[in-house]
Amino acid sequence: MSEVKDRTTELTSQYAAQVTGDLERNTKEQDRIGGEIQALQEQLAALQHDHTVLVNLQQALGGASPAAEAATATVSFVPHQGVASSKPGKPKKTAATNAKTTASKKTAPKQTAPKQSAAKASSTKAPKPATEPTLVEVIRGYLKQQSEPRSAAEISDALTQAHPDRTVKTTVVRTTLEGLVAKNHAHRNKQGTSVFYTAPATQEPAAG
Repeated sequence: MSEVKDRTTELTSQYAAQVTGDLERNTKEQDRIGGEIQALQEQLAALQHDHTVLVNLQQALGGASPAAEAATATVSFVPHQGVASSKPGKPKKTAATNAKTTASKKTAPKQTAPKQSAAKASSTKAPKPATEPTLVEVIRGYLKQQSEPRSAAEISDALTQAHPDRTVKTTVVRTTLEGLVAKNHAHRNKQGTSVFYTAPATQEPAAG
């Protein structure tokens, strides 16, 4: 009986040693695969940032001015109304129809004049938004004035105080900063889990 007990204890010790070795190899493999997954997730996040920046830039470059469309719409409606007012009905009484047409001819220039002036006023108001600097220009100018790295939240707060008439969101500021980093117009520095941005050390002359 003692020999059987010795054999069972040896077998259990061998199995225990094998199990511990398998556990160590398993944990090491999990750590290796986890590190690869984390690296792939960081690469995916960087690609997603670049994608959002490119989409925002494409929308900013290809956007049409709504004021110009409104001006053309108001001008295009004027001749239709003139034609509609000059169309006579069924000529049952010639005297009444002649009186209506003459009255419409007299009142037509008075009605078209305010519409043309409104179209001119809308066309003069249209160029005002174009003179305002873009968000990219504002962020680049702010970074050039700073001597220390700034986070996206700090930059958005500063721009909101400097430009209260504009809605500056932290997410939009972060995507714009990533676009500047992709074009080497800004530098990104990681400090732990936080990300800070600075202007490039050697500022190249701005291209026209």
